[in-house]
Amino acid sequence: MSLDWLIPFVASTAAAATPLIFASLGELVAEKSGVLNLGVEGMMLVGAVTGFAVTLATGHVALGLFAAMAAAMGSSLIFAFLVLTLQTNQVATGLALTLFGVGLSAFAGRGLVGQTIEPLGHIAIPGLSSLPFFGPLLFQFDPMVYLAIAAVVLVGWVLARTRLGLIVRAVGESPHSAHAIGCPVIGLRYAAVLFGGGLAGLAGAYLCLALTPMWVEGMTAGRGWIAVAQVVFATWKPRGILLGAYLFGGVTVLQFHGQGLGLDIPSEFLSMLPYLATIIVLVLISRNPRTILLNKPMSLGQSFRADA
Repeated sequence: MSLDWLIPFVASTAAAATPLIFASLGELVAEKSGVLNLGVEGMMLVGAVTGFAVTLATGHVALGLFAAMAAAMGSSLIFAFLVLTLQTNQVATGLALTLFGVGLSAFAGRGLVGQTIEPLGHIAIPGLSSLPFFGPLLFQFDPMVYLAIAAVVLVGWVLARTRLGLIVRAVGESPHSAHAIGCPVIGLRYAAVLFGGGLAGLAGAYLCLALTPMWVEGMTAGRGWIAVAQVVFATWKPRGILLGAYLFGGVTVLQFHGQGLGLDIPSEFLSMLPYLATIIVLVLISRNPRTILLNKPMSLGQSFRADA
């Protein structure tokens, strides 16, 4: 493998993995609290169209990112109200949220199609970016790539090492027991769902502000569903999210680099590789139920009522 091919491949893989990391990490926190939110795809689209519109209007990427997070959190708040307060079915409500996000983003983005913005720039780390081979390979990405890795470390530490993480896991395992010792189960689940929505919005915004600096209807292209699947692939562990995201990101990028390397494979087959890889990995994991049951929150998808 030549250096000329390796560096662009690694850079593209990191960029492709970043939105998956954010979306999956947010979904993992929500599921750790016992809430299954299948509306990740819709929240990503709402965040994407909002972030692009605000960035286009103001010229500030940071404002676009914050707006994307706020918009996605708003849609996740609707979901949380329905499933936590009104006790609706989490699976059906999550699917409805995805359909809502797809339709709303398509409607809101009608006037944005074809417009472009300046993509999020890369940063150079003094002393590291100039290193031969390793400099351009590891230390010349945009800030969101490093932020995604830092988020994995931070969330993993909070869930495993802090009192807050212990409470989140307790609520996900047995909400009635957590409620009996005074934990605010509903409030904590609201916070977890909103956190997941914020990261989903950030993931969507990254797609149109860095990965592809324009708005295209349905530009998530199923990444929200891959993010949900990744949580299972990672067996509800943050470090598994990082591994899975770079694995799927690499497979995604392979479809663009494959033909350049002279692989005599139809482009349609290369385009389906990320989704095929997702199915294969889930099938392999499901062959060992104990792997799933070991870390899966016991109350995942189950409603909770304090007076029940």
